[in-house]
Amino acid sequence: MRFNVTLLFMKRFFLFLTLSFLTLSFKSERPGSYTYQLARMKYRGGGNWYVSPTSLPNLIDFCNKNLGMNINPQEALVEPGSPEIFNYPLVHISGNGNITFSGDEADNLRNYLIAGGFLEVNDSYGMDSAFKKEIKKVFPELSLVELPFTHPIYHQKYDFPNGLPKIHQHDGKRPIGWGLIYNGRLVCFYNYDADLGDGWEDQDVYNDPPELHEKALEMGANILQYVMLGQMDGKKP
Repeated sequence: MRFNVTLLFMKRFFLFLTLSFLTLSFKSERPGSYTYQLARMKYRGGGNWYVSPTSLPNLIDFCNKNLGMNINPQEALVEPGSPEIFNYPLVHISGNGNITFSGDEADNLRNYLIAGGFLEVNDSYGMDSAFKKEIKKVFPELSLVELPFTHPIYHQKYDFPNGLPKIHQHDGKRPIGWGLIYNGRLVCFYNYDADLGDGWEDQDVYNDPPELHEKALEMGANILQYVMLGQMDGKKP
């Protein structure tokens, strides 16, 4: 019995060391390299994970120019069960329709988020019920909560006193910023019925007014600033 307890302790100890190392590995210190790279999640279930292909590159370009970030302009592609997910401080999920996580994928995502990772989720219309069901596999003990308009994510370099901007009408519902909070830390931000991802796309894709396109990018920049620059109190850089 003593052997089994010791073995269990050692396994947990090495898991802790591994997660600690992976948390530090989000940021590259190599001279001349990009500081970060962001990833898009290739999930299963039939939904179009590849929707809005210009959205993330445009947001990265906006943040590099306006926030002084040093993000790789090329987005990575990662599956939820892959160990490669630990290389990326933020993973973007978007799409229409269904999304599913296996048990192993849910466990991997949980470890990733506990280790310091972040999920930025965009309902491009039709993903809401599936995502809410699947994220419960990752954190069954937690529930998504609507973030108040006073939350720092709305008050970084760009101020959004009324919360998320409404980019596309869809069903005409008010946009909601859902958050998943683990041990006091926001680990997932889910924008519902705002469709920031469409707003980040090349402007001629949807012919959005320039000011709406800009608002979407500014809100996206707030998310990245909050997550990657640690601007938890909303102070402007």
